[in-house]
Amino acid sequence: MRNGIDHRGFELRNLSFDYEGVAVLHDISLELPPGRFYGIVGPNGCGKTTLLDLLTGSRRGRRGQVWFRGREIGSYRRRRLARELALVPQEYAIGFAFTVEEVVLMGRHPHLPRFAQPGPADWRLVEEAMAEIGIDHLRGRLVTELSGGEKQRVAVARALAQQTPALLLDEATASLDVRFSLGILGALAQRVRRRGDTVIAVLHDLNLAAGFCDQLLFLHRGRIADFGPTEQVLTPANIRRVFGVESAVGFDGFSGRQRVSFRLQQEGACPLA
Repeated sequence: MRNGIDHRGFELRNLSFDYEGVAVLHDISLELPPGRFYGIVGPNGCGKTTLLDLLTGSRRGRRGQVWFRGREIGSYRRRRLARELALVPQEYAIGFAFTVEEVVLMGRHPHLPRFAQPGPADWRLVEEAMAEIGIDHLRGRLVTELSGGEKQRVAVARALAQQTPALLLDEATASLDVRFSLGILGALAQRVRRRGDTVIAVLHDLNLAAGFCDQLLFLHRGRIADFGPTEQVLTPANIRRVFGVESAVGFDGFSGRQRVSFRLQQEGACPLA
């Protein structure tokens, strides 16, 4: 441990996973040190969500191991793991009429002794998380009355209130407009820079990935197609290889980041044919 940060992050060792006899991930090996914003990109069905499930310990691989902070992920007790990892799923669904504030407070439960009530520090973290995501004005609303995008922002705030050193997001911005997508990813990037947290996000928008991710993992047919610093691996060749589309990648002076442009299909053409 150095400067208060545990410099052991995720390590995947020869990880493979099958679902109902069908191979989903094949021999995945990589290291994800803390203090970086990682993006996972690839076409539908390539294994992105399954990889997140393995990282959080909710699934076990057929072969290989996932280690986090020097321990095999399966050796963590659930409560302890909830103090280490937070997950924001693709869609956040809750069937009970809790208020937004109550749902965000749920992020503090792994840190509270059994039967203990949240204290001032817990409420402060809830307030900070809601303000950071811009939902403090919704605090008294019932989550069952919110739009899909609003629910997703509540899920992100809950994960932030959880105060874990690692945060995983599975297409968590897919239902959000550009303003809120930029706001959430920007808030996460700040946590990486300020606290040395690890963020691992499955993203479909390559320009959002280019704007916020330090490193990108390209998945293709359950295998690592490429992995490394974003400016090195976000290339037309990788995009063609993984997604099967033509593109141009260049530096955008307005955003200060790389930008991907795609060749539009002519009318009547089918890129999947």
